[in-house]
Amino acid sequence: MKHWPFTVVNDAGRPKVQVEYKGETKSFYPEEISSMVLTKMKEIAEAYLGKTVTNAVVTVPAYFNDSQRQATKDAGTIAGLNVLRIINEPTAAAIAYGLDKKVGAERNVLIFDLGGGTFDVSILTIEDGIFEVKSTAGDTHLGGEDFDNRMVNHFIAEFKRKHKKDITENKRAVRRLRTACERAKRTLSSSTQASIEIDSLYEGIDFYTSITRARFEELNADLFRGTLDPVEKALRDAKLDKSQIHDIVLVGGSTRIPKIQKLLQDFFNGKELNKSINPDEAVAYGAAV
Repeated sequence: MKHWPFTVVNDAGRPKVQVEYKGETKSFYPEEISSMVLTKMKEIAEAYLGKTVTNAVVTVPAYFNDSQRQATKDAGTIAGLNVLRIINEPTAAAIAYGLDKKVGAERNVLIFDLGGGTFDVSILTIEDGIFEVKSTAGDTHLGGEDFDNRMVNHFIAEFKRKHKKDITENKRAVRRLRTACERAKRTLSSSTQASIEIDSLYEGIDFYTSITRARFEELNADLFRGTLDPVEKALRDAKLDKSQIHDIVLVGGSTRIPKIQKLLQDFFNGKELNKSINPDEAVAYGAAV
């Protein structure tokens, strides 16, 4: 929370987000913010389709409680949407891969969802098209941003070594470096090396350097390995052995990182991962189905 560019205040036991907007202090309930996002998405969909959109299926994390689900539904209503139903994100991802259509006995499915800022592991059982959430685990503060941060710190140290200057106090320089690091991280999912080229990063000094995939993996070794802890916890809570998992589904942009795929596949003794659908879109695709 300390890194957030806004303040969270207590309003009669309910959290509100406080922001400065056009010189004024404004506060909003989370569902009001959520409705703004849904309004924007409604506008994007309408612009693309060329017609009005009213009905929506909205997905939420599997661990959301009833009041969080209701707040999400309310957000949809505020945005002018008729929310047909709220479904769990891992359920939507499983539907995207047609796992509910596979014939035979019940299937145990593990959904590994690693995004930009959060990490969720869910285990579902599917029988005759009926989904049951067996367990959820994860880390609400782990994701792509953390991997970016490791790279940012690595390059701040390199700049200090090369030029005897500390850029940490210059917010713009750090922001430019972070943007370059995120781009490099994406490149490293398909190439074994990425270059960083930033003109006049700090006090007129150009910063040209590079990083290998191996170094990136080294910088994040503990975080990457740590993604297996919630997997083990989810299996324990579902009272299942890893050999009893029929399908593994990857969701979230950070699951494109080859090392994360390898760690997960090795943990499940070489089992193939379901990754043919764009991991950023799998949940939305399943919700649309």
